[in-house]
Parts: sequence; structure tokens; C-alpha cells
Amino acid sequence: MATLPAFVRKPDVPATATPVRRPAAVRTEPDPFLLRPLPLEDVFFHCKKIDNSRLVRQPDPEARGVCWSTIGAACVIVTVMGSVLVPSVAGTLAGYRLEALRAEERRLLDERRVLELEEARLLSPDRLEELAKKQELVPPKPGQVVHLDEKADGAVAMVK
Repeated sequence: MATLPAFVRKPDVPATATPVRRPAAVRTEPDPFLLRPLPLEDVFFHCKKIDNSRLVRQPDPEARGVCWSTIGAACVIVTVMGSVLVPSVAGTLAGYRLEALRAEERRLLDERRVLELEEARLLSPDRLEELAKKQELVPPKPGQVVHLDEKADGAVAMVK
């Protein structure tokens, strides 16, 4: 009885044809040039669409109290910080205002000195005599000056 390979063999190929090459012997030692596998490289992730539109969140009764407690604590902290910081900020602003007023006072005193000097220059007797000469003014003669007599009550003119 013939075996299956002998039965399937083609008749035109002689049995003494070139010998079939067998694969090389299997190595027992590992190949030193092979890379080791990466961690979790056999894990595959798939994105799945999840529709949560029909879900309704249950209200938490304690959450409302916690929220109001947090708001109250924040208000207390802001109030305390404000009461601590407002005086120092007000003092700083008052210092700036005071320094601005001192600078304005120095400026006004300098301006006043300049104006007093200008007034003294304009009212000097030498300058007044020079102006009188330019306008051809002469000193009054003895009969031209009339002195008013003051009344005891301080009235100068009589009212009729």
C-alpha cells in the first residue's frame, strides 16, 4: 500500500530529483539581536461611545449645607482681611495726600516769595519817581491837599 505522499507525487518528476532542503536546525539559545517585548504591548484600547444624556443626577442633601458653610467662611475671611488691611491702606493713602499737600505748600511759598519780590520792585520809590517823570506828574503844592476831618463816630461823609 502506498502512502499518501507517494500517491500525490507527480509522475513526471523522477524520484531521484534534487533532494529537498530541510530548514536549518532550530536554535536552542536565544538570538542576542532580538528586542525584548514592550510592556503591555499586547493590550489594546478601544474607544466606546457612552451616552449619558438620559442620566439624572440625584441631589445630595448635604452638599447644600457644605456650600453655604464654605460661602460663609469665605465671607468671614474677607471681612477679617478687609478690617486688617483697610487701616494700613488708608494710612498709606493719607501719607501720599499729605506729601502732595506739602509739595503744594512749598510751591505756593516759592510763588509768594516771587510775588512779594515783584511787588517790592514795582512799589519801590525810585521806580515810582521814574513813572511820575514819564507821565509828567509833579508833587502837589501846599494848598492843593485837602484833609478830611474825621467825626467821632468814624463817619467820613454826611448822609442827607
